[in-house]
Amino acid sequence: MKNKKALLIVDLQNDFCPAGALGVPGADKIVPVINRYVRLFSKKKLPIFASADWHPIRTAHFKDFGGRWPVHCIHNSRGAQFHPKLKLPKDAIVVYKGMDPQRDSYSVFQAEDKSGRSFLNILKILRVNELYVAGLATDYCVKYSVKDALKSGFKVRLLVDAIKGVDLKPKDSESAIKDMSRLGAKPIKIGVLKK
Repeated sequence: MKNKKALLIVDLQNDFCPAGALGVPGADKIVPVINRYVRLFSKKKLPIFASADWHPIRTAHFKDFGGRWPVHCIHNSRGAQFHPKLKLPKDAIVVYKGMDPQRDSYSVFQAEDKSGRSFLNILKILRVNELYVAGLATDYCVKYSVKDALKSGFKVRLLVDAIKGVDLKPKDSESAIKDMSRLGAKPIKIGVLKK
């Protein structure tokens, strides 16, 4: 079967960008690169997905309730909105994760669209079998999403010029990229090759 590709933009939301509640250093720098990928996939009429952390006010994910993170990406808040310079096409498919107050839900494979269809189910319906992954953060939601994609049998291309990490410990992102590569993800940069 011919590979049907899709672009997955993970959690490019205000709270994960500089000045956000859980800002990833340099996250705003990847927005123009991601927009180039968006144009490339749009031109080829390939599916584009964007995931969003979409937390309730009370969740075990947050420090206040026993988790490890400060409050961020509360559903319908400004912090949960996509970065204002991200140019998603009208037909982009947005999937939401983190709604369950008992789970961290780092992986996009725990996400669903507004009508409750799981991300995996949508991929099957669209016959996608190869994911090009960009977004935030390399060492958390990107890593967990890539691992789940590989476990579910998808080919994965990791867009290394379009990801950024939290790096709670130095080199966390570097280790995450090595880990994803070892499991079968292929690190590539096509943004610079095909404008």
